[in-house]
Amino acid sequence: NLKKEGIVSGVKNVGDVMYDATLHNIKIAREKTDILEELNLTPKEYILATVHRAENTNNKEKLMNIVQAFNDSREKIVLPLHPRTKSYLAKYQLKFTDNVKVVSPVGYLNMLQLEANAKKILTDSGGVQKEAFFLEVPCITLRNETEWIETVDSGWNILVGDIYEKIIEGIKNFEGGQINVKPFGNGNASKKIVKEINNYLS
Repeated sequence: NLKKEGIVSGVKNVGDVMYDATLHNIKIAREKTDILEELNLTPKEYILATVHRAENTNNKEKLMNIVQAFNDSREKIVLPLHPRTKSYLAKYQLKFTDNVKVVSPVGYLNMLQLEANAKKILTDSGGVQKEAFFLEVPCITLRNETEWIETVDSGWNILVGDIYEKIIEGIKNFEGGQINVKPFGNGNASKKIVKEINNYLS
């Protein structure tokens, strides 16, 4: 994009510091979190879900489609429930069936641990899409577009929006792709940035 705008000099491609952070913190999460035990979860035997974007929560039909798909999937789905989503579920009188385990919001390390051990992820979060890619977990995105097209191009992410049939199809059959490209770098973007800053200042 910079090149298209004629900006080519002084540009350094270093990678994404979010990848650095994920690689660093997942090691800490594995050592220090007990979230799987607390929620009685077995690795790769549950789907992790997050729903929080206003475009999904504030629209009754969209939220109803998502809830119905989760219920009808009959898969074990773990849903840390965002306060906005909670309020709209009550407003629209929508309820999950027993296969959907609704839990309180979790912290960053617990979330990483839940993501890493999920067999699939359902989300409308931009950050969770990227973390799913970093952790090589198939991601089903509850949106019609994404900022992170690399995750889709790699085959690890599909866009299903709020369409009931597409959500069900993704839950049942989407298995993800192959990690054969590194669009976000190699996990050492921070070191590269420091090096470039030092070179600039010297």
